[in-house]
Amino acid sequence: MSRSSQTAERAFVLGFDGVPWRLIEQWSDEGELPNFARMREEGASGTLESTQPATTPLAWPTIATGVWPDKHGLYGFQNLSSNYTHEMYTSYDMQQPTLWEQLSPAHVGNVPMTYPAKAIDGTMVTGMMTPSTEKEYTHPPELKDEIESRIPDYEISLDYPDYADRLDEFEVAVDDMLENRRELMQLQMEKAGDDWGLFFFVFTAPDRFQHLIWDMDRLLDHYKKLDDILGEVMDYTDEHDADLYTVSDHGFGPIEELVYVNHILEQDGYLFREEDEGTRGALSSLGISRDRITDALERVGISEEKIVSTLPRSIVDTVAEQIPGDHALYDVDYEKTVAFVHGAGCLYVNDTERFDSGVVDPSQVPAIKDELTDLFESVTDDDGEPMLKVFDGDELFPTDDDSPDLIVNGRGVYEARNALTDEPTGDTGNYDASHRKEGIVLCRGPSIDAGAELRGARVVDIAPTLLHGIGKPVPKNADGRVLFDAFDEETTPASTKVERTGVSQGGTDEEVDDDFGEVEDRLKGLGYME
Repeated sequence: MSRSSQTAERAFVLGFDGVPWRLIEQWSDEGELPNFARMREEGASGTLESTQPATTPLAWPTIATGVWPDKHGLYGFQNLSSNYTHEMYTSYDMQQPTLWEQLSPAHVGNVPMTYPAKAIDGTMVTGMMTPSTEKEYTHPPELKDEIESRIPDYEISLDYPDYADRLDEFEVAVDDMLENRRELMQLQMEKAGDDWGLFFFVFTAPDRFQHLIWDMDRLLDHYKKLDDILGEVMDYTDEHDADLYTVSDHGFGPIEELVYVNHILEQDGYLFREEDEGTRGALSSLGISRDRITDALERVGISEEKIVSTLPRSIVDTVAEQIPGDHALYDVDYEKTVAFVHGAGCLYVNDTERFDSGVVDPSQVPAIKDELTDLFESVTDDDGEPMLKVFDGDELFPTDDDSPDLIVNGRGVYEARNALTDEPTGDTGNYDASHRKEGIVLCRGPSIDAGAELRGARVVDIAPTLLHGIGKPVPKNADGRVLFDAFDEETTPASTKVERTGVSQGGTDEEVDDDFGEVEDRLKGLGYME
């Protein structure tokens, strides 16, 4: 049988959130990760460049669609409105068809940003951003009952603040969560049988683990568990003659100091805080803060989540604006503010066209962006080294006029945060490490070249390469390229021109009226939200 006739007709994406290439390279070279070593020897591998910023809510949708955020529509965990409030992004906000909407039957497990579960030909269990297992987080809906029966302690995520000072217990909890997720994957494999076109499953445990524990011995123990899972999936894809793509959405590395970018804006007169006057001032003078109020309510059995889920969002926002606290959205005086940072380094110029209380004429936005770029790039540490890196939103996201104006991220061991503080920098607290740009991609299967090195691969390239590799057309508007270096030169994908197809616009006007309070708490526990 010729190699070309063995070309795969199905593919499996195995995601390991936050895994950096240098650890995989080192430990597979040293023989500590035998299955990752096999992937490198028997397939194509290399670094995988993430989105900018390199965060989960941007990168996984990019991997799943083959387009950058300006086309798929997700710029973070929360969408900023014109009146400066925010709401969680959901699967309804996705503007580009995903791989599981192009290939069928498909089985999707624990992929971030997929809640609520959409009806697909196959099965889906939503991942990060799912409020809780009390919600309808599966398709078909009855799959939820099977999960509860087979994995009775299955949960979407951990309550990370609870483990801040209990790292040994945290390590055990992460291991338990990893095994439960593996059991879920096995359940979906059973459901798939032999009739499937795509499997897309993500393990988010390494990202969560590394945020709080950046210790090489403990990390290696965790990575050996990932290696064991990889071996299981390799056997599964071999049995089904499928191409396997093992990827991470971004890398990871240690952090040493936090840089508060909104403080820098305030210090230089671009951002102003709300003055403590009226109701707000009266509460402040009495020592009443958001934390004191929520603590008092919880003592009598009323949680902040209960308030948010019971009252209309407009009322919650109005009340929150009156209570002194550390919430950057509510503590900014937008009638005076020129620019502010929201989410993972997304900077917005407060222009009159975009925002309800904007103060900047749109014609002045380019000049202000130049000023702010110079300002942030001038921030240095004691050794004179820059602490921040700045990217132009128009260059990163050219097709969307509503994209962030600038992206401001930490450089190296510095992590940018957007909380309003009285100091420009701060201690990292419980956080040991955070995201880096360089993730992993390892491919193996009937059409993949053994021992090939992939250079310049980006998260946006995964979907086009996967589709072309199994003989399917690539959307015309895809931003990614097909990684031809991954394919054996004697196989069909290596010598076949990329077929293109039109795409239907994604996204809907549906709203998700859910309580995302627990989600916000989990994100705060990982440092993703202030």
